[in-house]
Amino acid sequence: MNGGLLVAGTTSDAGKSVVTAGICRWLVRQGVKVAPFKAQNMSLNSFVTREGAEIGRAQAMQAQACRIEPTAHMNPVLLKPGGERSSQVVLLGRPVGEMSARGYHGGRQERLLGTVLDSLAELRAAHDAVICEGAGSPAEINLRRTDIVNMGVARGAGLPVLVVGDIDRGGVFASFFGTVALLAPEDQALVAGFLVNKFRGDVSLLEPGLDMLHGLTGRRTYGVLPFRHGLGIDEEDGLRVSLRGTVRESAVAPPVGEDVLRVAVCAVPLMSNFTDVDALAAEPGVVVRFVDRPEELADADLVVVPGTRGTVRALQWLRERGLADALVRRVAEQRPVLGICGGFQLLGEHIEDEVESRAGHVDGLGLLPVRVRFAREKTLTRPVGEALGEHVEGYEIHHGVAEVTGGRPFLDGCRVGQTWGTHWHGSLESDGFRRAFLREVAAAAGRRFVPAPGTSFAALREEQLDRLGDLIEHHADTDALWRLIESGAPQGLPFIPPGAPA
Repeated sequence: MNGGLLVAGTTSDAGKSVVTAGICRWLVRQGVKVAPFKAQNMSLNSFVTREGAEIGRAQAMQAQACRIEPTAHMNPVLLKPGGERSSQVVLLGRPVGEMSARGYHGGRQERLLGTVLDSLAELRAAHDAVICEGAGSPAEINLRRTDIVNMGVARGAGLPVLVVGDIDRGGVFASFFGTVALLAPEDQALVAGFLVNKFRGDVSLLEPGLDMLHGLTGRRTYGVLPFRHGLGIDEEDGLRVSLRGTVRESAVAPPVGEDVLRVAVCAVPLMSNFTDVDALAAEPGVVVRFVDRPEELADADLVVVPGTRGTVRALQWLRERGLADALVRRVAEQRPVLGICGGFQLLGEHIEDEVESRAGHVDGLGLLPVRVRFAREKTLTRPVGEALGEHVEGYEIHHGVAEVTGGRPFLDGCRVGQTWGTHWHGSLESDGFRRAFLREVAAAAGRRFVPAPGTSFAALREEQLDRLGDLIEHHADTDALWRLIESGAPQGLPFIPPGAPA
């Protein structure tokens, strides 16, 4: 078997990442050697592979659904926004420069199609099946000429296409029909059918519409997935904490101790890898919220300043909103603050940045004895160490090089009193360390909070991925889906006018 499938969507956030992960987990449980793929991802949530390549976190999670290690070939092009009109381009896991949207879509993107198809071919040669995820909608007719992530890759690799629609938003039938009707005949020939996502209620009430859709398009619906809370895997962008809903619905969610622990996460501009706080939200009795006003820090037991793609911009934002002053007061009162990556950098004494913001010398908040200089070469590593007497694993993605001049060592960063700073993302996923850290925070905050002794973040993730696989297994026509992956799009699918504009 050398099968493949492209999961496209009628819109962004239709559920492509979740469906792709679910199909991957369903296939691997059938004994299929499967890999995920997304040609081009735009995200500030990224991950570092074992070989030191940077890819989107969604593809790393999909690799986990496949029970394999992620590689750069699973996401050959990653765009990391640095503002409204420009992004850092990461090619095969390494940054190759900044580019405006006009410059990228004006020719650079089209030239990357060969690299994308080569990566896909590598994966297909090593696996029985590759499940690809599209981006946005395949019917973005203004971008079709340079498309390398939707119909461009489907046509280049001869992949059948399954279009996912979020019925919870409404208008799913018009979205399905319109998506097909705006594609060129050659593209339409690869669109095999549809998958309805997030349906609430009695499926029998939907069936007449599905029958009419089949009559209008000649294409079948491969399944109707019910609405489920807490099924989002690591997000591309947004403010949803992917595991929080799952834990809140769990029977073990109440706190073990007498108190809850309140965590406030500063919602800085260009926030990156906010998935770091998922592990905190997974702890029974820990309440995580994102904040943007200084008064919202008042009752927080822990404040997290997360990573950001714009450290200097985030620093300015904190000052403009009064959050910087609130952080200074917290530190003076010995109340816990944790800075991660960019959040760590701006807690330091000063920043020398001729790379990211090109602002030169900028004074930091002066809360940690750290000086930061931005290097052109990006640090991409998977460090392992020890803190608070516990084993810790993480990953680093940053241009800023920190010179620590004092304090106590903490995960290659430092700690002064109850102010902590590190470049390590993902450290809180190490269960023993997370529990030890929360015990320190609770003691400093005067809370009678006790970490649950048996919470395993890795087990919760596996449980979540199995739930995604169950959705596909129980609510999709898996026999038809298998044939589609194995044999490609059915022959003779009708053309739906008007097709793509000339």
